[in-house]
Amino acid sequence: MSVIELNNTNFQKTIEDNSIVIIDFWAPWCGPCVSFAPIFEAVANEHPDMVFAKVNTQVEQELANAFQIRGIPQLMVFRDNIMLYSESGALPQNALEELVNQVKQLDMDAIRNEIAQGKHS
Repeated sequence: MSVIELNNTNFQKTIEDNSIVIIDFWAPWCGPCVSFAPIFEAVANEHPDMVFAKVNTQVEQELANAFQIRGIPQLMVFRDNIMLYSESGALPQNALEELVNQVKQLDMDAIRNEIAQGKHS
């Protein structure tokens, strides 16, 4: 699956309808964002079982504000409708691959139990 564009209309449905969603918040004027784009696309192509998406913060300011995006690029990872990761800064390809593999291997029952017990931030 190629990288999809998210907006106010399809954001929530994309998170709810897919097991794993990795989102790149970016802007066209951001040099690091533009440099990170081919890395994001390459990793997306290696993992067709996951959704890789982009949010143009210049166009989708309401989404950027809702998620308090202060630095871009910013990666956000959702699995089973739970946000597991949110960090700004471009990752090298090997680090993004490692993040993807870690997310795939998580025990989501344990994560849900931690959330229920107030241990997961």
